[in-house]
Amino acid sequence: MRFGWSPEMLFYAPWSRMRNARIWAGLSQDELAVIVRSSRETISSLERGASIPSVTLALAIAGALDTTVEELFAAGELR
Repeated sequence: MRFGWSPEMLFYAPWSRMRNARIWAGLSQDELAVIVRSSRETISSLERGASIPSVTLALAIAGALDTTVEELFAAGELR
């Protein structure tokens, strides 16, 4: 078994679209949290699907990751 991170993992790991976009943007959870004026804990919770972002936060995250809210948070994936 191989440990560590590689770009190939993005296509096979059960991570959220938001996490994939953050990693491709080269940002840590801490860095993204600072950019969108949130906390690392909130970013982690969103990536795990444990919470749903406010409209304001979703727009800020999408802007920081240069994507759209629809691409980050598919309606079928929200609980």
